[in-house]
Amino acid sequence: MSSQEIAMLHAFAATLKTFKTASGKAGKFYSLPALARQFPNIKRLPVSLRIVLESVLRNCDGKKVTTGHVAQLASWQPHATRTDEIAFVVSRVVLQDFTGVPLLADLAAMRSTAQRLGLDPRLIEPLVPVDLVVDHSIMVDHYGQKDSLDLNMKLEFQRNRERYEFMKWGMQAFDTFGVVPPGFGIVHQVNLEFLARGVHKTKDGVYYPDTLVGTDSHTTMINGIGVVGWGVGGIEAEAAMLGQPVYLLTPDVVGFELSGRLREGVTATDLVLTVTETLRQQRVVGKFVEFFGAGTRTLALPDRATIANMAPEYGATMGFFPVDEKTIAYFTGTGRTRDEIEAFEAYFKAQGLFGVPLAGEIDYSQVVKLDLGDVTPSLAGPKRPQDRIELGQVASQFTSLFSKPNAENGFNQSAERLMQRYPVNCGAGESAGEAPPLAPGARRDVEEMVSNRPALAAVEGPSSVVCDIKAPAKAGFTLGHGDVLIAAITSCTNTSNPSVLLAAGLLAKKAVQAGLRVQPHIKTSLAPGSRIVTEYLTQTGLLPYLEKLGFALAGYGCTTCIGNSGDLTPELNAAITQHDLVCAAVLSGNRNFEARIHPSLKANFLASPPLVVAYAIAGTILRDLMTQPVGQGTGGKDVYLGDIWPSSEEISALMQFAMNGRAYQENYARVASTPGPLWEAITGVTGTTYTWPRSTYIAEPPFFATFAIDNIATKSDKAGARGQQGSESVRGARIMALFGDSITTDHISPAGAIKESSPAGQWLLAHGVQKADFNSYGARRGNHEVMVRGTFANVRIKNLMIAPLADGSREEGGLTLYQAPAEGPGVRGPGEKLSIFDAATRYMAAGIPTVVLAGEEYGTGSSRDWAAKGTQLLGIKAVVARSFERIHRSNLVGMGVLPLQFKAGDSWQGLGLTGNEVIDIVPDVDLRPQSDAQLVVTRADGSRLTLTVLLRIDTPIEVDYYRAGGILPFVLRQLLQA
Repeated sequence: MSSQEIAMLHAFAATLKTFKTASGKAGKFYSLPALARQFPNIKRLPVSLRIVLESVLRNCDGKKVTTGHVAQLASWQPHATRTDEIAFVVSRVVLQDFTGVPLLADLAAMRSTAQRLGLDPRLIEPLVPVDLVVDHSIMVDHYGQKDSLDLNMKLEFQRNRERYEFMKWGMQAFDTFGVVPPGFGIVHQVNLEFLARGVHKTKDGVYYPDTLVGTDSHTTMINGIGVVGWGVGGIEAEAAMLGQPVYLLTPDVVGFELSGRLREGVTATDLVLTVTETLRQQRVVGKFVEFFGAGTRTLALPDRATIANMAPEYGATMGFFPVDEKTIAYFTGTGRTRDEIEAFEAYFKAQGLFGVPLAGEIDYSQVVKLDLGDVTPSLAGPKRPQDRIELGQVASQFTSLFSKPNAENGFNQSAERLMQRYPVNCGAGESAGEAPPLAPGARRDVEEMVSNRPALAAVEGPSSVVCDIKAPAKAGFTLGHGDVLIAAITSCTNTSNPSVLLAAGLLAKKAVQAGLRVQPHIKTSLAPGSRIVTEYLTQTGLLPYLEKLGFALAGYGCTTCIGNSGDLTPELNAAITQHDLVCAAVLSGNRNFEARIHPSLKANFLASPPLVVAYAIAGTILRDLMTQPVGQGTGGKDVYLGDIWPSSEEISALMQFAMNGRAYQENYARVASTPGPLWEAITGVTGTTYTWPRSTYIAEPPFFATFAIDNIATKSDKAGARGQQGSESVRGARIMALFGDSITTDHISPAGAIKESSPAGQWLLAHGVQKADFNSYGARRGNHEVMVRGTFANVRIKNLMIAPLADGSREEGGLTLYQAPAEGPGVRGPGEKLSIFDAATRYMAAGIPTVVLAGEEYGTGSSRDWAAKGTQLLGIKAVVARSFERIHRSNLVGMGVLPLQFKAGDSWQGLGLTGNEVIDIVPDVDLRPQSDAQLVVTRADGSRLTLTVLLRIDTPIEVDYYRAGGILPFVLRQLLQA
């Protein structure tokens, strides 16, 4: 059927119009200005909502997207009660490898299921373009030397060969599935520089804007160039790939008005940390944030992208910037073609969507204001990205938190210990049993420290150390609280931004010229978001200065920010553990949750790239860089931060090297032509279905093991696999865990190192995998056996049903108290302390459901579908929390787990729960979205209480997903029935 025939059948056929580009080329589009004749309110809608409205209008087929959907969104009011859902059809889907591999595994399992049922496996095929960018796998094993990149990539391919073979199978099995191989950059920067096309065009010449969802929460970075998109779990992304609209509750839109200009010496990183702090306080979870005002117009595209990137940290669905002249300039500077740019600009102008609005032009649900001139140099930490600290207060804030209790984000240490220093035994490590063995290449030898003794001696201060391997018992190498042990320029947040990367290079140049050095025991790394970064740092002559300070190129990927920092030396690990040291990491990332960066480092600070370099030189968080010298340079002269901080003029003079369109075109042409010999050497399974060869990385997921086309009910036929009406009740459940506030998806499903003694570590050892080859939880997300054992296995998670230790602190790790009666001889009964996995195994064997209770902001952080998948596989039927982060709540529903929210003022603490109670949950029999449910608590003494909680199944389609047992069987059934 042609576009003309479709238009004739379209309910809003009169809105199909034409536009012309600057070169006179014509295109067709579904016109919002034409729709505004019927719905005049459209002209005052936020720009982001109008882009969503275009999708709803264009895809209005009377089935999945109805005229009612169009009318509801076109009539959006800023302060209305939100009860309607939007059926949003996206243009494409973007994946990163940690989340993309399990998604591909689910698709492969769907094909295997279709084949098992005697149907054509090719029925399972993405209906929109899907791009997977491999960026999460590389680890900083080698660092500080010019061949670090080459060595780290060889290790990456050695560890991940089975995963990459699986990806290559996906490339040849699916027509619409592409892969950007390792070594090109971070998914969000590749998305900005290469994948985003501005507008798309159908075969019949109908143009429409670029929109997407991605399986990484920081997909929002694309909002910086006017693209509507956000992070979803792999569960939702699969549905979007397979033709389902992305359903969302019609959002509030918060307008963020920026005025003024940034002051000299203030970076985009300082701005984004301020925005994050401000919006987190405004509680924008589940809302769109749209930036407007004269100050917004002054921000360069990379600065906008930096702010948009952090939307998950301030809790919003998006942090959106409209398209304007700076967007067009960015497309030109990154090598888009003339035809693409002309079509992009002409389309947005024809839709009335071009330009950053000023105050009063748009109706917002709420307006937040910030004068850019009020932003000051800042860091964030030591445990959460929204905890901004002005640069001059970092040392004092660390000092204050050092002795505060954990409940106040402190470290629960005696204040007298703060300034004490402790020896590092250079004979410690593996032989002493005080630290786990490291992956190949991860160790920086003590001999190397000695060989760098002149460099160490050049930097005086409390952390200046020399390790004497000839007399290990008398080693002069000491560590103290607040010492910086990891300094990493990494992460999508800042490595998209040439201004801060050039600033880091200029600061490094001035520091080297002043005679400053970084102590070699500090793990320094440079992991740009794109190869283009290396090119312009080389062309400007700044890379050698970064290398002299230890910031040699270590990889193109997330590295330290995702937890792939690689290990410290065994001696450092042993000293930290022995003396309970609170040491620090400083990174230019977006996440600093507990145990994310490195299990041994308790304090993690987010900072701009130049400040990362400065703190690496200082060597300690306890030095106030606003008033004290960064270090001592040539001749022992004090060098202050102001002496080496680059001016805005110096940075601007070099920006031309970062916007070279031809360089971008040549770089990304290599994705398809010459990705590199390591990738080209990867071979594996071929064919339309995957044969599931034996692997500890990739295994057929269990989610379709009992699937049959007609065995699940929908809301119109409730008598399905879940039983009769009302069978969604949870009866006789035991409490698996009692958690406090800010339990992140890192706590629920860690991405970093696998501990040898953990259930996952023990499983790997039992299957012949040596500790050195464990890799990470993130890399093993294609194997459910590892991931279910890793659920709630974060070394810093605290289950509050376990009694405090003698000093008042809480035991850490994925532990629980098993509460059911003993089920066999020799097995202890209620109160036995077990790993959560082992307890879950017992509960499921006994047929006992379990629940989790938690505080505020449950599920913050990465859009990690395994946080929900693992929860389901552990037999947990419901999570009751004071509030949920958007993506994780959706993922729980998508896996058939009930999310329930305490009413205002209620909590499990207020109920006096201890963990030995029995829980019944009785939701509304029709599962009406956001209806009341009853939480019935039976205490150990037999007394009962009933509390009303809110069912956080938010939309009608989520009811269908839940009744179907989750979104995956729901979508598979639709495809196979068709």
